[in-house]
This record gives sequence, C-alpha cells and structure tokens, in this order.
Amino acid sequence: MLIDTHCHIHDREFFTDELAEAVYARAREQGVAMVCVGTNQPDSQRAVEFAARHDDVWAIVGVHPHEAKDGVDDIGGLLRKEAATRKLVGIGEIGLDYYYNHSPREVQIAALEQQLQWAQDYRLPVSFHVREAYDDFWPIFDNFSGIHGVLHSFTDTAENLDRGLSRGLYVAINGISTFTKDERQKAMFMAIPLGRLLLETDAPFLTPQPFRGRMNEPGMVREVAAHAAAQRGVSNDELAHHATANARELFGLVL
Repeated sequence: MLIDTHCHIHDREFFTDELAEAVYARAREQGVAMVCVGTNQPDSQRAVEFAARHDDVWAIVGVHPHEAKDGVDDIGGLLRKEAATRKLVGIGEIGLDYYYNHSPREVQIAALEQQLQWAQDYRLPVSFHVREAYDDFWPIFDNFSGIHGVLHSFTDTAENLDRGLSRGLYVAINGISTFTKDERQKAMFMAIPLGRLLLETDAPFLTPQPFRGRMNEPGMVREVAAHAAAQRGVSNDELAHHATANARELFGLVL
C-alpha cells in the first residue's frame, strides 16, 4: 500500500467525472490510496464529496495562497460540518506564495493566519504550500502552538528543510525528485529522514519519470517511491513502509 498524500483528481478543471473515476480505479488496482486537496472553497467542497464516495480516499480543505483574494470564510463552515468525519483529515493547501502575485501578500498572510487558527481549533494537520516566502512564513507558523503538518512539494533549501524538521513537520516529495537536475535539490531530497518522508503526486501536475509528457495521476506515486528507494539504497518495500506509516500517523488515516 502507498498513499498519495496530495492530489487533485476531484478538480473539474482537469478531470471530468468519467476521467476521475478511471484514474481512481487505476490507482486502486496498484494499491494506492489518496488524499484529495482543496485549493479554494468550491474545490474543497468537491474534495469532501469525492472522498465520501470512494474507499481509501480522504479530503483536505483550504484556500491556496493564490486564491486568498477570494476569501476563506466558507472553509470555516465546511469544517464545522465535516471535521468530525473520518474523511476530512486536514487543512490545506495553505501558505504563502510570493513567486506569483495572484493575491496581495497581506491578504495571503491574513488567510494563512485564519486557517492556522482553524487547524489549531480543530486539531487538524496542515498541508503547507510555501514558495519564495519562508522568511515571512516561519514567524507566522511559530505564532501558533501545536501545529503539525507537511511541507507539500518541498524543493527549497537545506536550511529550510532543517527548519521544518526542527518544528516536527513532515516533508513531501513528488515527481520533481525524479527529474530535477539541480544537485542541491538532489542532496536536499536525500537528507529527508525516512521517518519524516511523505510521497505525493500533485496530480495532474509534476508527472514523474518515465511518464513525462502525460497527465499525472495518483498511481504514478509508485515511480516517486521507486526512485527515492533506489537513490537511498533501500528496498521499495522498506521505503513504502516508512512513507505509508508516516502518512497514517500525520493524517490519522484508517485503511
């Protein structure tokens, strides 16, 4: 069993209902469970609905920093309604993204703070999206005690890896780890302890080798796992054991 801890196959911008069902079926044939992650308020609702209809699928709800300008209030209502279910397992993907200017920085910060407050209130783990914004992110994170979560699609520096690990965060790798040519990134990926490693696809994005050029899907998380195992000199089974145990521990998943 592997768990794709971050995908978007519920997102109708990329997946019709028919395609989502086919992608889900292929993943299950390969022994892959998955977590569907919201990026805005309607998308989060769809993630919850998709998870409710499928075995071994869970939902994370939240507003991506790019979408922060549209508000986060509906996430609070969704949490009040669904947080007690076993299908809603976290808040995300939330954070700060200064690479693009889709939402003003002050709006991103306010959205992050509100959603961290909900994570604290509901005792839910968080999937963090942070890009070119760690100098602002860490002080905000440190203002909220007891937050646990994962640095989603982490490709940043070894220094920020250490900062995340020192705060008890998990670190997720995806297809980027299979095709990056950046030697610093490769070294950083190798430095993630097995006890803190999560696997993801971010489907439909970031398709791993050897499937570059195709739409990504959760079943392809096996390529991410196999590449990581080969780089570390461990068996596929050993790496899968650690990554799956980590996902279950962080999100409280019942398989």
